[in-house]
Amino acid sequence: MHWKIIITAAAATHGVHAAATLRFSCSQLVVERLDPLVNPGLNPSPHLHQVVGGNAFNVSMDPSVHDLPTTATCTSCTPTEDFSNYWTAVLFFRAKNGTFHRVNTFGNELGFTQATGGQTVYYLTTGNAKVTAFKPGFRMTVGDPSFRTAAELNAKYKYMDYTCLQSSMTRGGATTNFPNKPCPAGIMVSIRFPTCWDGKNLDSPDHQSHVAYPQGNSCPSTHPVTVPQLFYETYWDTRPFNDKSQWPTDGSQPFVWSFGDKTGYGIHGDYVFGWKGDALQKAMDTNCNSDLFANKINCNVLKTQSLADANKCTKTTQVAENLDGWMKELPGGMAVM
Repeated sequence: MHWKIIITAAAATHGVHAAATLRFSCSQLVVERLDPLVNPGLNPSPHLHQVVGGNAFNVSMDPSVHDLPTTATCTSCTPTEDFSNYWTAVLFFRAKNGTFHRVNTFGNELGFTQATGGQTVYYLTTGNAKVTAFKPGFRMTVGDPSFRTAAELNAKYKYMDYTCLQSSMTRGGATTNFPNKPCPAGIMVSIRFPTCWDGKNLDSPDHQSHVAYPQGNSCPSTHPVTVPQLFYETYWDTRPFNDKSQWPTDGSQPFVWSFGDKTGYGIHGDYVFGWKGDALQKAMDTNCNSDLFANKINCNVLKTQSLADANKCTKTTQVAENLDGWMKELPGGMAVM
């Protein structure tokens, strides 16, 4: 079975047909309480994030003065021309005694086992429309950390889900809430972004209004430009917490996002574009694809590095707090609700 076939089947499930299937690993860059999109300049931000990509990530990242390809000196992603930053909230285990322990990420077992955590990033072309790569300064978010019900999530966002991994090959049975049973191979979280852009604004006040989901197979007239389908797969190593004797005594599932969400419906992701020059556009135009069981991008227009080299790109945390071991509360004192 080839990865391109798997991707195409997955895309067809969501009503699209993939052409370019660019898939690669981004190792863990840093875990800390900064959010230059939602809380620019605030150190620390209210809740904890796990970040991958270029090492120019910082507390503000003002697009008028912050050019990622020229300010970053390395990237934790395997394409060496990608200095973008990709980040999500951090998963925690809450034991029945009320204490919390951070859950680590681990390398996707379909080809990226040597990565030091982080996530798998995808850029896909869909349908027959010309795909326009994101522009310098582009940024967006998807999801809403305030959501706590399936109705809220399903009414506004598509394709944000959890897969309880029975093995590394599990790709069925996704849910929009946290799995309610131990997952033998961990939990995979998938976050997909909209694929239509208004063609004018690199950002918007809510970081979302300048993009939209397609209507059927076409972009709406308000957002006529088709951009790559960007999505993240993050493998969370929940395996050390599969002992149900440590789970809450009321039988509820024990995982909580770093912003206090115990339902899973507040799932969200952040993105700041940082590809060098026209590298991403070339990759989309030439329909680049990736092998399933190897860290190999089949794309003669992109330069890549090994997972070992990607692992070397890290940042020292700017927020002084202990994120290891058992904690009495979530970082920042976020309430669980």
